[in-house]
Amino acid sequence: METPAISAFAHDQPACTGVLLTNLGTPDTPTPQAVRRYLGEFLWDSRVVEIPRPLWWLILHGVILRIRPAKSAHKYQTIWTADGSPLLAISRRQAAALADLLKVRCPGPVRVALGMRYGQPSIAAALAELRDAGAQRILVLPLYPQYSAATTASTFDAVAAELRTWRWLPELRFVAQYHDDPAYLEALAARMSADRAEQPGERLLFSFHGLPKRNLLAGDPYHCQCHKTARLVAERLGLAPEQWAVAFQSRFGRAEWLQPYTSALLKEWAKAGVKSVDVVCPGFAADCLETLEEIALENRQTFVDAGGERYRYLPALNDAPEHIAALAGLVERQGSGWPEFSAGYDPQAIAVECAARRDRAQAMGSTR
Repeated sequence: METPAISAFAHDQPACTGVLLTNLGTPDTPTPQAVRRYLGEFLWDSRVVEIPRPLWWLILHGVILRIRPAKSAHKYQTIWTADGSPLLAISRRQAAALADLLKVRCPGPVRVALGMRYGQPSIAAALAELRDAGAQRILVLPLYPQYSAATTASTFDAVAAELRTWRWLPELRFVAQYHDDPAYLEALAARMSADRAEQPGERLLFSFHGLPKRNLLAGDPYHCQCHKTARLVAERLGLAPEQWAVAFQSRFGRAEWLQPYTSALLKEWAKAGVKSVDVVCPGFAADCLETLEEIALENRQTFVDAGGERYRYLPALNDAPEHIAALAGLVERQGSGWPEFSAGYDPQAIAVECAARRDRAQAMGSTR
């Protein structure tokens, strides 16, 4: 086991709450080499692919990482921006906006750090950033509204693995899901209403990332939470049952995945005479390769080729003010009871106590 990291604690440093904002991650560049590194880390996670390790190692290194990186790199190139990866650029804006809002809304200091489950900036680096800022309480907020072992639980694994190397552990709280959070639902409904104000599609498709069906049968609540999110948003939009549906995208391999499949349902609608659709992906807090390339481009072509005429992808909430406000509300509720969220927090009294604590420690020989 690794030697625990030396704490950056100083006796006169005021404590704060840290918010670890996390998402899936992205390659550093849209090149086959960078994509191979990213996919190697992502697909080796046993939470993501639940196949016995020796067999999966052979498949991953013998087939997938020889073929897929070049294809995926080409897709990344179609959505890459001047700021780099859309997911990373948006996530940075989200973290900055959340930090700014919490400064206004919280009585005490709350720091926000961004960490990606795979790739950079890493969860380990983000946790170290919070530790060095004096965070003795950390709230982990994975930007996955619907819980899945493949995403949310994997994030917990990464946090726990890093904290195993720390000598002084912080108090820890973890947001496992927020699929039915009213503020999140209202933000989705408001954004979708605005995007569909002119010429709404005949059908609205809620498309979520797919998972193998065996995950559902094993007890993963993701499928149910996706349907609940869609139903509650559809109710807010006043949609009749025949005006909307739920489907699942991005299936991989030969196993049966959650159905209906997004591409198959879009093709079915077009062949049945549906001429216009709007597609939204409420499981994504930020636009990324999957939404900008697979949903916005590939599935558009699928729908048009099958006879559809107008296809519109409705962007993720990204760093929209209503989204940031919803995330801030989650942080405030989860942080309830911690000093930085208490109306009685007194920064002057804290400063006096820190100075006194330093003097007492130095009198006993401490160099910190």
